[in-house]
Amino acid sequence: MTIQRSSAEENQSGKASKSNKRISQNSTSGRWLWFWVGMGGIAMVSATAGALLAVSLTSTPLQQAQLTPKDEAAFDSDRISGGVLRFSELTRPVNLLVMGMSVLPPDVQNPPEETKNLKYLPQVNSFDGLSDVMLLVKFDPETKKINMLSIPRDTRTEIEGYGVKKINSANLEGGPALTARTVSNLLGGAGIDRYVRINVLGVGKLIDALGGVTVYVPKDMKYQDDSQHLYINLKAGKQHLNGDQTLQLLRFRHDELGDIGRIQRQQMVMRALMEQTLNPATVAQLPKVLDVVKDHIDTNLTVEELVALMGFGVRTNRSNMQMLMLPGRFSEKNEYDASYWLPNKNGIAKLMSQHFGLESEQEQLATTTNPRSLRVAIQDSTGGDRSNLQPLIRALEKSGYRNIYVAKAWGEPLDVTHIVAQQGDGDSAESIRGTLGFGEVRVESTGNLGSDISIQVGKDWLEQKSILEKSLTP
Repeated sequence: MTIQRSSAEENQSGKASKSNKRISQNSTSGRWLWFWVGMGGIAMVSATAGALLAVSLTSTPLQQAQLTPKDEAAFDSDRISGGVLRFSELTRPVNLLVMGMSVLPPDVQNPPEETKNLKYLPQVNSFDGLSDVMLLVKFDPETKKINMLSIPRDTRTEIEGYGVKKINSANLEGGPALTARTVSNLLGGAGIDRYVRINVLGVGKLIDALGGVTVYVPKDMKYQDDSQHLYINLKAGKQHLNGDQTLQLLRFRHDELGDIGRIQRQQMVMRALMEQTLNPATVAQLPKVLDVVKDHIDTNLTVEELVALMGFGVRTNRSNMQMLMLPGRFSEKNEYDASYWLPNKNGIAKLMSQHFGLESEQEQLATTTNPRSLRVAIQDSTGGDRSNLQPLIRALEKSGYRNIYVAKAWGEPLDVTHIVAQQGDGDSAESIRGTLGFGEVRVESTGNLGSDISIQVGKDWLEQKSILEKSLTP
């Protein structure tokens, strides 16, 4: 029996046939597209893994210190990154202790009688001296933030087995493990997962390997110390610095703020480096960079863990990178036998709760900061006279802020006003931004030392001034 189909059915059948053909072609094209995407991904992973393997096999081991089992126990040994194809993914929050060592070539060049009191074998690449720079850096994939806490080298604290001393001597007395335990005790029991030690020669080489850094030098800096072979000669202004020039900026501490001023400049350089170098292209160059600085680094991070931390840094929004400083004050003259940075326990407890997830009894009892109690410093960068700031001050007073003062002008001309959470109180800084209606909140310690919030006034204030004046008119 022959079944006949109408012309309509044949037409529909023809359309279906053509449609099926197009679907087949599209399906084939789609399969090829995903094939090439897959091959590209495999190639990228293979290239990265190959580069990492090359570093692992050909470079000096990144960990140059010999730790005893007791020393190793000072650090958390759990994995921090995924395995195999997920090696670049950070899988949990990580606290990384970073130390910059002060061992310098002059230590080697001094006659033997001058090295007797060093307490360590003087070598250019030694990691056994004082730690000039100390940072606790938290990488947190849960909050998608990176928090950096600067600990002044002159911080007065208890060092197990050695009594109360400056914290920078912990490495000299007991290496990275004793430093980790000392930092943990100072910060209310914060865990330390890994450490990195880098000496001054390594910092210079690292900056050069990254192509230098563009930063604003806040003032003319000139200093000479033949005993340290230290020669600093920098002019104020925005400029691109090479490794040696960056070291000059980082090591200068001969002004009214001493080491605290140096910490502020360190934070400026770190932010500039992050904005400039934390990108996929830089991560791809990581093996090359490691090869340049490998002799000047000691760390218990594996290369794979280092890549995971770098990868997390690349994906972190710049506004989620926060730079803090250990709360405290300078010791008074004749208060102790030496000059110290005296830590503020309540301030530390609050900061560790807010930014490092470490709860304390003091913080549980804390309430929202009252605007009346906030110390608000205003630092003008526009070059205007003090009368230009009056509408800004009146707007803050109208919103309940009472402790407002005009501090030393901010040297760098700013296009956008910075509202700096000097003590780490980002919520209060955001409230002030909401009151003013302009500016950019930064959680860092580059503002006025005595303030809770520093408003570094930029050119955008000149545009907003008339608007605020109208709002203040009855």
